[in-house]
Amino acid sequence: MSEAPLCAAPDRAPRAPSFAVPPLACDCHLHVFGPADRYPYQPTRGYTPPDSPPAEMQRLHAALGIGRAVLVQASVHGTDNRAILDAVAEDPARLRAVASVTEAVTEAELERLHAGGVRGFRVNLVDKGGMPFRSLASLEAVAARVRLLGWHAELLVHVHDSPDFLAIARRLPIPVVVGHIGYTPASDALTHPAYREFLALLRDGACWAKLTGPYRISSADRAPYADAAPLARAAVDAAPDRIVWGSDWPHVMLKGVMPNDAELLDLLAAWVPDAALRDRILVDNPAILYGFGA
Repeated sequence: MSEAPLCAAPDRAPRAPSFAVPPLACDCHLHVFGPADRYPYQPTRGYTPPDSPPAEMQRLHAALGIGRAVLVQASVHGTDNRAILDAVAEDPARLRAVASVTEAVTEAELERLHAGGVRGFRVNLVDKGGMPFRSLASLEAVAARVRLLGWHAELLVHVHDSPDFLAIARRLPIPVVVGHIGYTPASDALTHPAYREFLALLRDGACWAKLTGPYRISSADRAPYADAAPLARAAVDAAPDRIVWGSDWPHVMLKGVMPNDAELLDLLAAWVPDAALRDRILVDNPAILYGFGA
């Protein structure tokens, strides 16, 4: 396990953002980790995260003014979803989850996950240990099974460098959600043919996008990651009703200067200066995608 690099810890003193955050704003992408002896990491993982338990997540959201959140299964846990399920169980009214499953998942397990607040399954095409499906056909089969539950498929994928992405997005019978604004280097994205296809999918209603992880696509080593702003604005322009925001806390494998999470939320205000549209991204769109209030 020593070969998996240790990640830097997040900023443990989040400040308040600079704009009025609506009460039911949702952080649609973050993770919880630890303690490792209770929620162990798989040996094939690509990193070792810092302990970032639900109590710290709650403190983060209290400081930011965030009322709802979606916990996303991290690749280090493989298909062991206990960490996110236990966290959601602590506050099921305000928390939802995106789990990881295999093609062998039973109907009973799907029902258990749904009852535990899961509203989608994650397909990680980037990090070690994240992809539990043998083929696109097997992925389609699971998508068909969860359709009646109202789930979606969340893809962690470099849209500019994935020959399967377009087929997945167009063939799955459930909504497809793409993280990190398409996870494409900001310097090349808007002129890259495959990224332009991604924006076309957004316009056509074939997928959703998360405004997350600007530090994962920017050439800058610190906020405000100015080169990521055009990608965020292009995504919002393409599909304002299918865009959500997330902090990506605790920012595992961040290579540059660790941001304060308020800086990341303030970026949303810079990318989307219209308050009504920003509220749609923070409140209305997540409520639809994750079934809050349902």
